[in-house]
Amino acid sequence: MAKSKFEYVRQFETQDRCLPNCWIVVRIDGKNFHKFSDVHNFKKPNDLSGLQLMSKAASSVMTEFKDIILAYGQSDEYSFVLKKDTSQYGRRASKLATTISSLFAASFVFSWPTVFPDKTLHYPPAFDGRCVLYPSDKNLRDYLSWRQADCHINNLYNTCFWTLVQEGNCSPKEAEEKLRGTVAGEKNELLFSQFGINYNNIPEIFRKGATLIWTTVEEEETCGRGTEHERTVMRKRRKIEEHNGDIIGDDFWSIHPELLGENR
Repeated sequence: MAKSKFEYVRQFETQDRCLPNCWIVVRIDGKNFHKFSDVHNFKKPNDLSGLQLMSKAASSVMTEFKDIILAYGQSDEYSFVLKKDTSQYGRRASKLATTISSLFAASFVFSWPTVFPDKTLHYPPAFDGRCVLYPSDKNLRDYLSWRQADCHINNLYNTCFWTLVQEGNCSPKEAEEKLRGTVAGEKNELLFSQFGINYNNIPEIFRKGATLIWTTVEEEETCGRGTEHERTVMRKRRKIEEHNGDIIGDDFWSIHPELLGENR
């Protein structure tokens, strides 16, 4: 950068570096996404294509930021976990949050025609982002458990609400009044007794969200030119894999010890 008499203004910039040896989580949330989903006629209570688009955008972010070891998404939010020793952007919170948010939004818009080929995008969505630090593996797991528990709570309520509206001939106000003060067991009973819906049979992507991680696969690759010289070899490649199961219990972490292990 060329020197000038105006360069002193850089002194006003704050150095917002994240503490070392901490997990960095960047969570992005849709801005006024209820309006966005209404304008674009998303299915209620869940729009599978909309969730797939969110995961597609999240995969684009992970492909660009190789230090992201895991991403968890539900509804209009996604949380990106960067490894403890990442040095990306000098661990500056503002750079990480703004770059990941803008890349996610751009990827969402870019991939829209692929996921919704017959639906016009009327206006671009906006996503805010924040950086949060978690010093221990337990703190990180508790954070992800909190987000998955939130997914379950919100989805159970929304499933009941929209079933009452769409199949129970209730107005939104009536549905809200019926559900006010109810606990999970009562909501499950309402779905089963009145509408024959077993909540546990609803697809896991709706009940538990989407967890994206890196995995290594072996693929066949043809080498050489011409029929006589061609040979098939096995190549290892990293790719992003989506899981829709439980991440609160120990099973997921036992199957993927590398996520929290030293060899990241």
